[in-house]
Amino acid sequence: MRPESEADLARMIAEAKGPLNIEGGGTRGMGVEGETLSLSALSGVELYEPGALTLVAKAGTPVSEIEALLAGENQRLAFEPADYRGLLGTEGTPTIGGVFAANISGPRRIQVGAARDFLLGVRFVDGAGQIVKNGGRVMKNVTGYDLVKLMSGAQGTLGVLSEVSFKVLPEAESMATVSVAELDLPGAVRVMSAALGSPFDVTGAAYDPDSLTAHIRVEGFAASVSYRCGELIRILGAHGTAERQDGTADLWQGIRDVAAFHGRDGDVWRISVKPSDAVDLAPRLGATALQFDWGGGLIWALMPEGSDLRKVMSGVGTGMEPIPGHATLIRASAETRARLGRFEPQPAPLEALNKGLRNQFDPRGILNPGLMG
Repeated sequence: MRPESEADLARMIAEAKGPLNIEGGGTRGMGVEGETLSLSALSGVELYEPGALTLVAKAGTPVSEIEALLAGENQRLAFEPADYRGLLGTEGTPTIGGVFAANISGPRRIQVGAARDFLLGVRFVDGAGQIVKNGGRVMKNVTGYDLVKLMSGAQGTLGVLSEVSFKVLPEAESMATVSVAELDLPGAVRVMSAALGSPFDVTGAAYDPDSLTAHIRVEGFAASVSYRCGELIRILGAHGTAERQDGTADLWQGIRDVAAFHGRDGDVWRISVKPSDAVDLAPRLGATALQFDWGGGLIWALMPEGSDLRKVMSGVGTGMEPIPGHATLIRASAETRARLGRFEPQPAPLEALNKGLRNQFDPRGILNPGLMG
């Protein structure tokens, strides 16, 4: 099914006789059983006000189209949405609705916030086929909910986005990277923590264990970038060999898209922990490869196929203390996804709350069923 308007979308959901696999641009392959409902035809920018830093677009609008439009006004999507096609081995086209439905946020999240923090408004169709929006006429039975926060990261389980409005920001005049070499993981976490704790407005902090190098990004006016890089080199040079690099846009795009794992066999996990806990967790994992972002708080792990990484984090069978955090299975076989689930199981009270929300917004349970528990 491929609706060409919001009214078509509402009708198709209302008339659906079974589960629906909600698809934006077809890049992620969520593996939900059911008839595919593609939003790719719901495309187009409906309003763009550069002076007000706001944009309204239909959910199926390609991210590349929006980025090109913003670039013409020297603006950008500050939350830096990733393109996971290379990581997942998929094709398709990333869409703005898919970005917000999954709350996909890149390295700059440590400075500007997540995708959901830029979302100003939504229109969507719930599981009963009713069109819902925030502001103006709102369904009586959803009054009081923060619809923006509910829909961002819900993976299409509460409703199917048809339109999003969001904030954009000016493009930075200059960007440079301070790279600190010859670091093990504890040293890298210290370097990244020192950079993030400094007054120099860092917009990226990542670590590549293969090259033993931490990368610290600085953006802004050229003179300011030059001064801040100099100060960071002075501060961080005590931990290793620190130097400024220019022309590093490709480096940060690779970090954003986890390019180091592209074309490599194994399961891919995305782990969120306290940066200080990354030092204890990483050696436990038995990973084929690792990448660290967000100052060490985001770990990408390439694991042997079928590995239960959550069991390792919990300390079950290891005699070690559990390490709190969340682990999401990003890429694996259908069997592994079915056995382990993509998303972290929720504690009983939170799962009861989530179930209540799903029952409210999708009483028939047809929108991406089973995807989030």
